[in-house]
Amino acid sequence: MARKTNVLEYKGYFTKVEYDAEDGILYGKIEGINDLVNFESHSMKSVEKEFHRAVDEYLNFCAEVGKQPEKEYKGTFNVRISPALHKKLSAIAGKNGDTLNASVEKAIQQYVIAEEGTPYTVSSK
Repeated sequence: MARKTNVLEYKGYFTKVEYDAEDGILYGKIEGINDLVNFESHSMKSVEKEFHRAVDEYLNFCAEVGKQPEKEYKGTFNVRISPALHKKLSAIAGKNGDTLNASVEKAIQQYVIAEEGTPYTVSSK
C-alpha cells in the first residue's frame, strides 16, 4: 500500500502542505529556497493547483525582473552528529578509501532506497 504524504512536487520545487484548523485552510510554501513563495487553499481538490500556480508565478516573476530563480537543494548541508559517531565514520571512510562526504552520501543513498523501495539514481552535481 502506498504511503500517503503531504509533500507535493512541481517543476523541481517541493512543498509540505499544512492545515490551519482555526482558519480552515490548507497552506504551504516552496521549501529549500530563500525567496518566500507561499499559497493557500480552502479545498483539498484545489491545493495542488494553487501550489502549481505559486511556482508558475514565481518563475514568471523571476523572468520579468531578470532574476535567476532559486533552485532547491544545492546538495550541500550541515550535519550535526555526536563526536563518537563522527570518529567512527571517519575511520570507516579511511579504511574504505572514501572521503567523509562520500561515506555520508552512501549512507544517505541507502536510507533513501530503504524508504522509497527504489534504487537511487545520481543526477549531476
